[in-house]
Amino acid sequence: MRQQAEHHKVNQQTASHRKAGRKITILSLCLILMLSILSGCSGNTDQSKEPEQTNQKQESGTEMTSNFKPGTYTAEADGKDGKIQVEVTFDEAENITDIRIVSQTETAGIGDTAIERVKEQIIAGQTLAVDAVSGATETSSALVAAVEDTVKQAGASLEAFKGRAVQKAGIGQVEQLTADVVVVGAGASGVSAAVSAADQGAKVILIEKTATIGGASNLSWAGKFYNSSAAVESGLKVEVEREIADWIINNHWRVDAAAIRQYVTKSGETYDWLAEKGYKTAFLNFAGEQLHVLPPYETRQEALRAMLAESVERQGGQVITETTAKKLMTNDKGEVTGVIAEQADGTTLEISAKSVVMATGGYAANKEMVKESFGFEGVNGGLGQNIGEGLQMAWEAGAKVPDNFGGQMLHQTLARATDKLKSQYSPFEASYPLMLTYLPNFMNVGPSGARFRDEASTLTAVAAANTSAFNGAYHLVIVSKLQLDALMEQGMNGVNAPKLPGMPPEFYASFQDQFTLDNPWKNADKVFDAMVKNGDGYKGNTIGELAQNAGMDQGVLTDAFTKYQEATRTGVDTEFGKDKAYLQPMGDQGPYYAIIAEINNLGSVGGLLVNTKFEVLNDKRVPVKGLYAVGLESEGVLFNDTYVGNGVGIGYSFTSGRLGGESAANSALAK
Repeated sequence: MRQQAEHHKVNQQTASHRKAGRKITILSLCLILMLSILSGCSGNTDQSKEPEQTNQKQESGTEMTSNFKPGTYTAEADGKDGKIQVEVTFDEAENITDIRIVSQTETAGIGDTAIERVKEQIIAGQTLAVDAVSGATETSSALVAAVEDTVKQAGASLEAFKGRAVQKAGIGQVEQLTADVVVVGAGASGVSAAVSAADQGAKVILIEKTATIGGASNLSWAGKFYNSSAAVESGLKVEVEREIADWIINNHWRVDAAAIRQYVTKSGETYDWLAEKGYKTAFLNFAGEQLHVLPPYETRQEALRAMLAESVERQGGQVITETTAKKLMTNDKGEVTGVIAEQADGTTLEISAKSVVMATGGYAANKEMVKESFGFEGVNGGLGQNIGEGLQMAWEAGAKVPDNFGGQMLHQTLARATDKLKSQYSPFEASYPLMLTYLPNFMNVGPSGARFRDEASTLTAVAAANTSAFNGAYHLVIVSKLQLDALMEQGMNGVNAPKLPGMPPEFYASFQDQFTLDNPWKNADKVFDAMVKNGDGYKGNTIGELAQNAGMDQGVLTDAFTKYQEATRTGVDTEFGKDKAYLQPMGDQGPYYAIIAEINNLGSVGGLLVNTKFEVLNDKRVPVKGLYAVGLESEGVLFNDTYVGNGVGIGYSFTSGRLGGESAANSALAK
């Protein structure tokens, strides 16, 4: 809704000014003339004399500060995945001559790329007023903060470094390009679409708003390619018709059955297609599910770039990074005819094309949009650049907003305590609270203190995520002294954990040798106390005190705890039917701890309605000519209100890209 503000005229008060004439005496006039003469004489003194060093000016026109000392200074700041430590060198002229990264743990291919970009901007412009690298805002801000710290240490002019603007050489310049197909977004689906289109003989231009190729696939673990050659060779084969029927039923029939059939029957081909292109996945029988583990993290971007070089670039197309699409071009018939984009240097690109493929990754990083469409208030575990502008452009060009718009890919549980604890304890110890959120042996309650599920839901990622998100912005895992003592003595065997916590491998990669059921949890009491001190959990000597400290309703939590204690004694959970094997006794003695657990949203699901050619449909469910969509933005045809797959997200991204790119190219070449 538009809000209009009324502007009120402010009454101006006028005041009369009195004129008072004063006579100047001859003596006063003489005095003024004498002072003027003396001032003139003073101005004729030797002008070659150097000013004092305390106000010496640099060539840039800024003044050196009196307490500035050249040299090398060190500092650190918290990035997205850990601390970024730097050494910054200043010369005699108060310029930054070098920024050396001492250590950093940011995501390979994303965070490290951002660090290099920001370094270049700071040194080239001698400025801290740099633009954050799209998709790596936290990393960019951390590096700037660390360098700012060294500016203060050196006694340099912080005001000067913040006041110099980055000069964008391309502002006001317009460059016109042409292609058969333009693909917006270079994640898994966008790269696949570009490569597939080029293989059909189309000239393709692929634009990507960040400096990174691969998008969320650089963070993913595994994809599902039904009945791939590797799966069949291993002896694991899915019954296609049953899989399709169950999928439709489980999503309450509010899906596109043809789209599901296409994915289930065609995704296996994508496995071989990727392997032929040099992007090799490894088949994994994951408890009866067909999953395909992606290549090592550090090799993925290189493999995708090689695919693009062998197809898109060899075919005469281009891959243009750090370029953000701003608007879809249309003709008087409403047909999409290209894209207007802006490069990092400010240059505007007008790219004319016969087909445009949207692969912009959805809107999960737009908290307001997610809250409005889905009600979710958890963590964005996807990419920071995915804020929904691609969807907005398509809607403005006539695309329909799907009836099931709002679904999200909720997939993992996170403990808010983890990041801060990693700066205080070893990775294994810092992960104690996180690991307990994945075990069914602990009482789970919502923000009010009410128990809300059979905690065995924690054994399945999608069930764990959705039951929690439906309950509120977070949930709390209750741990008693008796349970904590058992963990310190016998590890997870002490609480009868049925298996290791089902966390993604990257969560425990740094402590895999310690990640066993029988490894005692040393310092667990100290770790949990640190969690509380850091503000990421709560503690109480009694259940009532825990409720008060955690902001829960004391009566609600006490009632839930009493019923749960009875269930652990009798082995019968009358409220949720939890298996007695998971009803771990809590004892009657405090202290009790509450871990704040949040849900990780890997990405939004849907936003554009497509047919099996991946043509985007309008309100009449008729294709918007020239417009296609692949990846997450088209995935709403597979799910009802939220994602319930395992490996489907990345498998569908590659498959939809492969098929959508082919369709877009065939249409363009036929025009």
